[in-house]
Amino acid sequence: MSYPIEQKLVIAVVSSALFDLSNSDRVFRERGEKAYREYQETHLTKPLRKGVAFPFVKRFLSVNQKFPKQCPVEVVLLSRNSVITGKRVFHSIHHHGLDISRAAFLEGKSPYAYIPAFNASLFLSANASDVSQAIDYGHPAGTVLPSKVVDNEADPELRIAFDFDGVIADDASERVFKAGSLEDFQEHETSRSQIPHSPGPLADLFRKLSHLQKLEDQAVMDDPDYRRILRIAIVTARNAPSHERVITTLEHWGVDANEVFFLGGMKKDRILKVLKPHMFFDDQRSHLQSDAGDIPMVHIPFGVANVHPITPSE
Repeated sequence: MSYPIEQKLVIAVVSSALFDLSNSDRVFRERGEKAYREYQETHLTKPLRKGVAFPFVKRFLSVNQKFPKQCPVEVVLLSRNSVITGKRVFHSIHHHGLDISRAAFLEGKSPYAYIPAFNASLFLSANASDVSQAIDYGHPAGTVLPSKVVDNEADPELRIAFDFDGVIADDASERVFKAGSLEDFQEHETSRSQIPHSPGPLADLFRKLSHLQKLEDQAVMDDPDYRRILRIAIVTARNAPSHERVITTLEHWGVDANEVFFLGGMKKDRILKVLKPHMFFDDQRSHLQSDAGDIPMVHIPFGVANVHPITPSE
């Protein structure tokens, strides 16, 4: 019997982020829905290849293997497919050994409205329009960007990296920066160094991940040989003196990160290619780039960084 979903950290993911559906999508675009259904039926027992979010999801679910009594996490599949064409997705889930049992198949409809119903602290999709709608309605969501899929079986650790402003925290300070200068921003943040930020779109996810860290802290106390599987990092363009308000916010929320990088405008890829996160969340597309193209990146289309500038012609 499944544990109550209200007691879990839930991530909702669409099939196109979890698996490589490029061939299936090509059939749909070129030959239509009927041919798409027939293609899926014909290839029903052929497992889909891993998608960009697969390594992240697999390691996220492994938390339950470490804590079988609590079973603190769950992944829910939200799909635009019909339940018939979704059969192949579930065959692939079973083939790859993913413990995913809850799903919604909506036959062409956007699934974002069901994010709260499943108690999801994150919705991952490759469909930027669905994600933007979710963010507009105040739901935590991110667009999974194309990248190489790297799933090192010998590396069980789950590494998750976050930008700060516009992701963990709201965009109030980013608005100050956009409206003025770096000096204005530093002065604004220094004068408010002891005032915590308001939560951003992924604040709930960050807090609940911190709770998982506390489970691991207790596991280490009970067994010094326990091997941690979760590492959380913050990678922000801030530097001193604006760093202090970040620390104030984390302390006020009662959360922590294993690694925090204050880069002062340095290119984030320089850190990410060493850290090798299984997912990096940022609100600015310009930061979601890596030279090797092998870092799973998620765009959070929230706040002032994603406001389309109005030109005189508009």
